[in-house]
Amino acid sequence: MEPEVDVPALTELLDGEYAGIRDLVRTNLVRYASVLEEADELGVDAFRERVRELVVEMAATGQTGMGFPGGYGGGDDVGASIAAFETLAFGDLSVLVKVGVQFGLFGGAILHLGTARHHDAYLPDLISGKLMGCFAMTETGHGSNVQALGTVARYDAGAREFVITTHGDEARKDYIGNAARHGELAVVFAQLEVGGRSEGVHAFVVPIRTGGEVAPGVRIEDDGRKMGLNGVDNGRIRFDGVRVPREALLNRFADVTADGVYESPIDNPDRRFFTMLGTLVQGRVSVGGAGIGVAKVALAIATKYAARRRQFQASPGAREQLLLDYGLHQRRLLPLVARTYALHFAQDVVRTHLHEVFSGLTDDEQARRRLESRAAGTKALGTWHATRVVQECREACGGAGYLAVNRFAALKADSDIFTTFEGDNHVLLQLVAKGLLTHYASEFEDLDQLGMVRYVTGLAVGTVIEKTSAHKLLERVRDLLPGGDEWDQEAGLLDSEYHLAMLRYREEHMLAGVARRLKRGIDQKRDPGAVFSQVQDHVIAVAHAHVERLVLEAFVDAVRALPESGNKVALGLLCDLFALSTIEADRAWFMEHGRLTVQRSKAISREVSDLCRKVRPLAVDLVDAWGIPPEMLRAPDLVG
Repeated sequence: MEPEVDVPALTELLDGEYAGIRDLVRTNLVRYASVLEEADELGVDAFRERVRELVVEMAATGQTGMGFPGGYGGGDDVGASIAAFETLAFGDLSVLVKVGVQFGLFGGAILHLGTARHHDAYLPDLISGKLMGCFAMTETGHGSNVQALGTVARYDAGAREFVITTHGDEARKDYIGNAARHGELAVVFAQLEVGGRSEGVHAFVVPIRTGGEVAPGVRIEDDGRKMGLNGVDNGRIRFDGVRVPREALLNRFADVTADGVYESPIDNPDRRFFTMLGTLVQGRVSVGGAGIGVAKVALAIATKYAARRRQFQASPGAREQLLLDYGLHQRRLLPLVARTYALHFAQDVVRTHLHEVFSGLTDDEQARRRLESRAAGTKALGTWHATRVVQECREACGGAGYLAVNRFAALKADSDIFTTFEGDNHVLLQLVAKGLLTHYASEFEDLDQLGMVRYVTGLAVGTVIEKTSAHKLLERVRDLLPGGDEWDQEAGLLDSEYHLAMLRYREEHMLAGVARRLKRGIDQKRDPGAVFSQVQDHVIAVAHAHVERLVLEAFVDAVRALPESGNKVALGLLCDLFALSTIEADRAWFMEHGRLTVQRSKAISREVSDLCRKVRPLAVDLVDAWGIPPEMLRAPDLVG
């Protein structure tokens, strides 16, 4: 007997403690649903203005200011701000990104890097949307390598001013949201020079427009049309000796006295830099959640379409069969639904960690490091998942999916950049691996890639391996399987302990392996840079395996916490489907390392197909439970 899904109850579970703010966002999305059509109909300039109008109107409802202090008009709730952003991803993504630039990046930098003088001066108008700003970090020639930025801020002690200068095209600020049209201020990241000495990258508040006109010494170019997100006015900014007062330095972590003395409570410059960047982790958590939201929209459209579209007869004289009744179609869509649920619960964990750290509930050094790592990994997997899901769902909807009116064109074009901004996913996974390899040691912030190599290889290999339990997990995995070494039995495949043990074994075996390879390269007196480059694919693989294990743990924990109900049974099926489809996708590795026989690998594939058949009757209810307003499923040819 198949379980019954209580859709309202499941929506309530998924919305969690932030149901109120999520419902406010849903109400606003419906109120401004016309923007989905306007994105196709308006020219770039008109669409940018429309997006700005909507952002300001949403700000007036309190939706966008939840993460700011109440004394300035905010909601004093960091977790709620992330939940609001996740839900906003159901709508037009230009609006989403404009909100992210204004309140997450620009506003977040003012809030977290500035002090009371900056908060008093800017936060009230920033939160209301009256004051628009930019987050000017990325440069044309430096990308992810923020420590190497070429923009310079030199302190002029005589004038008590900083002089901001762009040194060449490689140092120009590029792809900066709000720059081309609406931004009045920019938080500019630049190399600080005081008394002829470089103190590393710091952030400054710099006017880029005055009275609507570009400020003196500032040059702005429009990035023009992009692959998507054309409602966001991205631009390039150069600074030609722009002078700003000493108070323009966002001085939470460092300051310069009037007579030109540099001061900071953090002596180590690398630690100071990573502490500064760590306060901006909210952006990665937001983008990861938005990617999961995009996947939900695509899957809701494709699943509903497959539950009503018929094609081909199963037998002569019979009615044509529904797409979702075909085994292949189930295999295409339902494991993706399961993975989306898994990522949803993993995102819940990251959001909770962020809220606890930024609310001061668990604000210690180790907690921040783990938050940075988990945020980076979940963002990478969540945004890659979105890109994969949108493509698969578009194909699953055939020619109708290719029509712009049916939403996939916008979803594909607008979400593609998610894998790159707020950190390129491959770079983020290297951050995850760095934490694993160094065990979040006290030197964590100080270590660049070569430093990490030297640190890891300075440990005894046995020490690195002992920090993992791969050698113990083998016995645990075998204990879970009836018959001990008889790995070809199908019993036990639906045991969540077996699933967890398999993913833990893979992660820890990979981690020990990459540590060995790093040490072997150094023992052979090879250049550390060459050694790291040679194992970089292995580094990414272990980080990916680590994050997948965390995602599964989050899903298993969520299911176990539920009281007995039809919803618990349904989520249990999805959890099994996610776990086994994940093992199936990497079965070559498990077979190469003796964790799967051919027989057991085939048994897992049979079980995945069987789970798809069991989930199929629940599929529409499961996507309905995401609570996407029907107006956001703008696909008249697909879902009516």
